[in-house]
Amino acid sequence: MAATRTAEVVWEGSLLEGGGTIKSVGSGVLGDLPVTWKARAEEESGGKTSPEELIAAAHASCLSMALSGVLAKAGTPPERLRVGARATFVPGEGMTTMELDVAGRVPGMDGEAFRRAAEDAKDDCPVSQALKGNVDIRLTASLEEG
Repeated sequence: MAATRTAEVVWEGSLLEGGGTIKSVGSGVLGDLPVTWKARAEEESGGKTSPEELIAAAHASCLSMALSGVLAKAGTPPERLRVGARATFVPGEGMTTMELDVAGRVPGMDGEAFRRAAEDAKDDCPVSQALKGNVDIRLTASLEEG
């Protein structure tokens, strides 16, 4: 079964002085999110988003799903996973790195097994697969206490 997702953006003006708005996504959960070149290329976003920030969010959610599946399949479903993602954009080069940081609470699993599972999940995640060969993807993984 295939699923198609949609989004609509309106851009007005030039690249450097103009701006855009993510008007909608098919699910209806996002809309009217401002995007600008400045938010993309400078450290301060000024309350606006960028394609790379959205890709980071997509990658974090994709990895959390993939890792949850890998862990459940191994008989050690997680109690909790926390995934952070940092996408680096370099003007003139594009998105160069994606740093993923995953922490999990997984009863019955040691740290090394968790790191291996996280690496497997990273490799199987469709967003990782889409970025593979174009973006340096780095992963750190650790178990949480408690």
